[in-house]
Amino acid sequence: MTSAPGDIEDGGEKARTLKARRHAPEETRAPPSRALVLVPTFKALRKTPAHHSGENRLAEARGLAEAISLSIVDCMMVPVTTPRPATLFGSGKVEEFKGMVAENQIGLIVIDHAISPVQQRNLEKAWNAKVIDRTGLILEIFGERARTREGVLQVELAHLTYQKGRLVRAWTHLERQRGGGGFLGGPGEAQIELDRRMLQDRIDAIRRELAEVVKTRELHRKGRRKVPYPIVAIVGYTNAGKSTLFNKVTGAGVLAVDQVFATLDPTMREVRLPSARRIILSDTVGFISDLPTMLVAAFRATLEEVVEADLILHVRDIAHEETDAQARDVEKVLGELGIDTISADCNILEVWNKIDLLAPERFGELRREAMRHDVKPVLVSAHTGAGLEALLAAIDARLGRGDEVLDVNVPGHEGALIAWLYENTDVLDRQTTEAGALALRVRVASEKKERIIGRLRKAGVAI
Repeated sequence: MTSAPGDIEDGGEKARTLKARRHAPEETRAPPSRALVLVPTFKALRKTPAHHSGENRLAEARGLAEAISLSIVDCMMVPVTTPRPATLFGSGKVEEFKGMVAENQIGLIVIDHAISPVQQRNLEKAWNAKVIDRTGLILEIFGERARTREGVLQVELAHLTYQKGRLVRAWTHLERQRGGGGFLGGPGEAQIELDRRMLQDRIDAIRRELAEVVKTRELHRKGRRKVPYPIVAIVGYTNAGKSTLFNKVTGAGVLAVDQVFATLDPTMREVRLPSARRIILSDTVGFISDLPTMLVAAFRATLEEVVEADLILHVRDIAHEETDAQARDVEKVLGELGIDTISADCNILEVWNKIDLLAPERFGELRREAMRHDVKPVLVSAHTGAGLEALLAAIDARLGRGDEVLDVNVPGHEGALIAWLYENTDVLDRQTTEAGALALRVRVASEKKERIIGRLRKAGVAI
């Protein structure tokens, strides 16, 4: 993103005005920018098996651009034999796109690849249009999607960090000098140094404010831990159906549309499992291929629910032709967050979603494949609800590894205690003794064991 002299002063305001812009009346909004999306393909990479096919990269790039309501004139792949340090593309391609940009009145060119500040500035000058790379586009999407105070702060932090690294070549007024101050006078400091300091001051201020927000979230998390309810976090490649699954299980109204990064801020709801165990289910931002490391770091606080989760549901679009490549992308980001994705006892349960889109023979193949896994994935359709009972049972089983079965005799007149046991445990068996007491066999969740036993002993019930 190329900056102008006033951008530093306005950088803090940008993120704060996103929400107002989002909710502006339709008639007052500016028309969508006419955009050209370019997906570079590099000769060296084409010699090896592609992580993602060119067609799917093209579709993903278009989806990213459409996520901020751009009017896409064209979306195309551009072979690059040797990347040029000055422009990325060769001079012939630069001239070709220059004519296309002018002819179609294109105001924005999206390059689905990282470009240097030098390349960005030279291309903007050659094409007389705004140029952003993949990181810049994802930042714009995040800015559109952020809802909570934490989300807005994370967006602004990531944006300014990205902007800071592009100051040297992006600004055109760096030769200016400001007059020295103080008693000694002197030439003063270069504009670039002042701009850097202003950016850094704003970044430091955001980090302090974000630390307070995160501290508040941590207090809320500790409050939940006192209950205590296990945290189950939903992760997955963007558009895998995470929010649809979340809504189906919880009855919540989280935005669930066919759009990348539709969910940015974590949403949490309480869910009751078949064993009577209560959990906190958390929906998180979708992952994507080549997610810049700086974004993973910037949004680490947002993803803390994942890091701290007792169980992670990795939702996969099993009907997508590149579901395996998408799964590797998710696992890579989880690994960067310090989460174990390899060992047999890792706290990840795969959920193979969108089985309703599979042909019967393909569905049969996947069922057989799932049975061969040591930790069997659960096949579901978040859209139709198929397989959700099996999913809840699987979650129950994974969280219930430390559960304990207790045999208790409760006096028949302790109706409130009996009702409480039905509410807080899984009653496996019930018999009436000759003395009129109830002989109950109950399964107690590990996180509730101490509280359950304490309540029974207080009531004078032998365990």
